[in-house]
Amino acid sequence: MAAPRTPNPARKVLGRLSLPERTVVADALRTETVGGLLLLVATVAALLWANIPALRHSYESLSHLHFGPGALGLHLSVAHWAADGLLAVFFFVAGIELKRELVAGDLRDPRAAVLPVVAALCGMAVPALVYTVTNLSGGGSLQGWAVPTATDIAFALAVLAVIGTSLPSALRAFLLTLAVVDDLIAILIIAVFFTDRIDFPALGGAAAGLVVFWLLLRKGVRGWYVYVPLGVVIWALMYNSGVHATIAGVAMGLMLRCSTREGEEHAPGERIAHLVRPLSAGLAVPLFALFSAGVKVSGGALVDVFTRPETLGVVLGLVLGKTLGIFGGTWLTARFTRASLSEDLAWADVFAVATLAGIGFTVSLLIGELAFEGQAVLTDEVKASVLVGSLTAALCATVLLKLRNAKYRGLCAEEERDEDQDGIPDVYEEDDPAYHLRMARIYEDKAAEHRRLAAEKAEAARHGL
Repeated sequence: MAAPRTPNPARKVLGRLSLPERTVVADALRTETVGGLLLLVATVAALLWANIPALRHSYESLSHLHFGPGALGLHLSVAHWAADGLLAVFFFVAGIELKRELVAGDLRDPRAAVLPVVAALCGMAVPALVYTVTNLSGGGSLQGWAVPTATDIAFALAVLAVIGTSLPSALRAFLLTLAVVDDLIAILIIAVFFTDRIDFPALGGAAAGLVVFWLLLRKGVRGWYVYVPLGVVIWALMYNSGVHATIAGVAMGLMLRCSTREGEEHAPGERIAHLVRPLSAGLAVPLFALFSAGVKVSGGALVDVFTRPETLGVVLGLVLGKTLGIFGGTWLTARFTRASLSEDLAWADVFAVATLAGIGFTVSLLIGELAFEGQAVLTDEVKASVLVGSLTAALCATVLLKLRNAKYRGLCAEEERDEDQDGIPDVYEEDDPAYHLRMARIYEDKAAEHRRLAAEKAEAARHGL
């Protein structure tokens, strides 16, 4: 007679991370948080610089100052260099993070990858739909449908740092993975929908450069002095091909090896990301924000944000579309895969994180510039709508997260608890007999100390002291 089958335990959604994954995520989020705070400073500086009458002219003059080799098609404005040049560094890091997720992170397991991928897809499709419906009903332009589709992870983490919310690591990792998938889809949108002309010789040269880059990696050639000049050449050829130059950055990032081999403590891609991420988060993205977020803000301009269909579509897409898309995608994934939410969390937590993902800044500003290129007034209005939508999403997320902050502090304290002081949180050692033996010795030592103190106190009482 066959033994009765034991039912498989239900799969958990947003459960506790593995210890290696938790370490990698913590390192990435630490840098992104610092970069996000610099991004906030750069954004405020840009708004002040562009709106103070005595400084406004200098901001516009510097933004439109052109330099670079014209013979190579690279005589660009400062703002253009920031958008096409510095953001290539940002997308290079995004490419490495995506590759690591695919080979060593959550996206490696198809069952675990379903949740962030579906959530990211829904979190981009619903804002685009909200924008489209708003503009069809209001007679606006559909060119900006992609503007509210992107999430800015650095800005979102900066908001968390400012409001002091102790978000559990599982939710932070979900937000990070969601943003990585979001960035990939945004890159594909830029490549497919915002390429008007293609210079095939230049594109062929960029492709050949990428092949050389890949061969050098395969041969194990090392040295920044080889790859940095080659990367600049590939970027320049990609820019002149008509395809957005940031595509070169993500392509090179995806080529790096992110799996460890025997004798390696860290994969090459992980080491390079660790070196380049501070440059991306601390310099490239803040400088881009400095020259992209400087829009003129006035009472009339803010009224236009809520009355013009293009700008209203962006605000509604970020605030409502992102929230409903990500929350709905997560709930549907759990519903149809028969998974249950981690017992430490509630669906209200997922809704709050979905609201936080409505902060779309860096890539949204970039897509806004591409979508309405040549329409200076509308471009500035769309940028203002990105700022308003992101700020509204941040305020809504702040309220929702603050309501659960006491619960989050308790979860984070439990995740960090290390009573045996071996450098590994206790929650990761609950199934290890050696851990329980160490804890038994610790408790025995504490009990012996308490018995000694009690004996001394009783002895003192007998002598009337």
